[in-house]
Amino acid sequence: MAGSVPLQSSVLPPGVRARCVSGINQLTLHILEAGHERAHRPAVLLLHGFPELAYSWRKVMLPLAAAGFHVIAPDQRGYGRTSGWDGRYDGDLGSFRMLNVVRDALGLVSALGLRSVAAVVGHDFGSPVAAWCALLRPDIFRSVVMMSAPFGGPPHLPFATADRSPARAASGSDIHAALAALDPPRKHYHWYYSTREADADMRDCAQGIHAFLRAYYHHKSADWTGNRPHPLAAWSAGELAKLPTYYVMERGKNMAQTVAAEMPSAAQIAACRWLTEEELGVYSREFARTGFQGGLQWYRCRTVGPFDAELEIFSGRTIDVPSLFIAGRSDWGIHQAPGVFERMQSSALTDMRGCHLVDGAGHWVQQEQPDVVSRLLASFLQEVASAR
Repeated sequence: MAGSVPLQSSVLPPGVRARCVSGINQLTLHILEAGHERAHRPAVLLLHGFPELAYSWRKVMLPLAAAGFHVIAPDQRGYGRTSGWDGRYDGDLGSFRMLNVVRDALGLVSALGLRSVAAVVGHDFGSPVAAWCALLRPDIFRSVVMMSAPFGGPPHLPFATADRSPARAASGSDIHAALAALDPPRKHYHWYYSTREADADMRDCAQGIHAFLRAYYHHKSADWTGNRPHPLAAWSAGELAKLPTYYVMERGKNMAQTVAAEMPSAAQIAACRWLTEEELGVYSREFARTGFQGGLQWYRCRTVGPFDAELEIFSGRTIDVPSLFIAGRSDWGIHQAPGVFERMQSSALTDMRGCHLVDGAGHWVQQEQPDVVSRLLASFLQEVASAR
């Protein structure tokens, strides 16, 4: 695990600073900030996903600061230059559960002397964290923007089960056996990411971390022409098999092997302006130091931990603060969990101000199309502010 030494200014846009803030839920959080020069500005908290860093927000931070906001982006628990987390596979898995990660975000807001933030914005796995922040503490997180990963609401408590037989209550298909029975056999990446081998598969892969990340980011971007997402009819093996292999993998391959087949050419890499080799080097150096297990623990909390039960306490609760959803039009993440995108819009959020699918972007929307995302965020934040 990395120590708490701030990222060097030479890799950051001028006007973005890095520093470390200690004493936050047993962490020292490494954060990036913009718009910090002037006091008493409304704050915006940006939460990254996997395999990303606070650095993933570098292209939208200055535009949001120019719009009048104090912009704050931490390396979340398990990532980058934030320290104090347990990176062992057999370590403290519970510290990565959703309610504790929300506690990290709340602790950072408090440590910075803020009574509230104008918005919490999350991308990928940061999106459900942002959603839970808004659901649990709407007095602190006054609005929410979710990117790439829709939020369908808290897990449901089993209802009207008292008179059902145990067999009926426990019925349901085994999705993993069904995926394994396909030709070719498949497996779901969430459960692969939960295995003991996943970290070493990526950290020690044959092509090296830099090439692995290049292929991974390319495969999930709009640059990969196979990303043409559409809704899936059901959580079934046949429907899930329509997802690209970075979501529903070939059973005999690990993630590094999976994305290696889609490694872009040297010409494609040179033409990639949204993620240059120098920018990719920031990611590859950080993950070479930390490995991936800190981020993989988040997936394990979803798949193998007993942590959904505590989230069921909030069954039926909705997000009632102003909300926005942004994703790339070429992002399969919108539809990887059938029905959630639709449920987000129909029932999980009661004050949704927009749902934007951005042309020319895949999963890494704030990096692939930062100008569009910055405009959407600034417009939403100004709209919400003017209504208060």
